[in-house]
Amino acid sequence: MRNTRLPANLEAAREEIEAHALAYGLDFFPIIYEVLDYRTLYETAAMGGFPTRYPHWRFGMDFDQLMKGHVWQGSTIYEMVINTNPSYAYLLEGNEDVTQKMVMAHVTGHVDFFKNNMWFAHTNRKMLDAMANHATRIQRIVDRIGYDLVEDFIDTCLSLENLIDFHSPYIKRPEAQSQQPLASEAEAEEQTAQGLKVERSYMRDYINPP
Repeated sequence: MRNTRLPANLEAAREEIEAHALAYGLDFFPIIYEVLDYRTLYETAAMGGFPTRYPHWRFGMDFDQLMKGHVWQGSTIYEMVINTNPSYAYLLEGNEDVTQKMVMAHVTGHVDFFKNNMWFAHTNRKMLDAMANHATRIQRIVDRIGYDLVEDFIDTCLSLENLIDFHSPYIKRPEAQSQQPLASEAEAEEQTAQGLKVERSYMRDYINPP
């Protein structure tokens, strides 16, 4: 699929890189590249790679942190890719061609991983649309009840974000205690009467006194 967002030299490099990747057996989604200036790239990074998000102060805080890291510490985001189908990848404007080519090869490996790794098997590949729909819905609620109430609610939701176990879809949990049948009184008494297991008979009276 031709990428009209890339300049001609990078489009030619993309085609060559993807041909090599296919020859090595990689299987990846179509990749759409966007070349962004550093400020737009950092704005997008602050929103998790999705250009349209609901309004919240945390995105601004993350953007400020990224920008200060870029200005004062020299940190640079060379590329960013999101796990959708097609996958969207962002390149930093002004990078040398050799850097862009290395990044595009790196992105191609990412997208093969996204498509084939078991951890991403249940990922919503239309997350770009889902995020935009969420933003529209939340903005309508803001227009109806005011920003402050919505912000307080989102703050509460985000406070739980780090408590979500991302391993949970893959954990085989034991049957819940409440779902197990309760022992009858007679069974409970019998289990109690049996006492602890004793390996030596002469120790029985000491471990399970009469």
